[in-house]
Amino acid sequence: MKTYEEIIGKILSLEKALELFTPQFRASHRIVFTNGCFDLLHRGHIYYLSRARELGDLLVVGLNSDRSVSKLKGPGRPVNDQQARAEVLGALAFVDHIILFSEETPLKLINAVRPHLLVKGGDYNPGEIVGFREVTSWGGEVITIPLLEGYSTTSMIRKAT
Repeated sequence: MKTYEEIIGKILSLEKALELFTPQFRASHRIVFTNGCFDLLHRGHIYYLSRARELGDLLVVGLNSDRSVSKLKGPGRPVNDQQARAEVLGALAFVDHIILFSEETPLKLINAVRPHLLVKGGDYNPGEIVGFREVTSWGGEVITIPLLEGYSTTSMIRKAT
């Protein structure tokens, strides 16, 4: 069981990530990276994140900031603020690190972490995933994980209103 301090400790700044993910670290750890809003965590997220973690030694989640979620999802989103979303992700045993980003895409973060695997949901075409060119250029892989049908934050919000 993780303490609250351990959960908070999983949340990294970009600067801390750059210090951690050195070439030496990368040589001895298979890093899996994914990103998203993870606003209302649901069964589909749990399935996806746990499957992503199975592919490597640690899972790094790029988490959209509140500002970027609003821009992507529209007014009224996110439902949960970025600190709450980061802490909920941090409570999951299969999530090793969370890094917030405010940019439109996680490309800056991907270039900083330099993952061995870039993972997104099955609703993406691997070649169209942000970071595909960069990750494959350093010998990494980009893969998709099938989504569980019927699970989305948007559908949860519709049901609740």
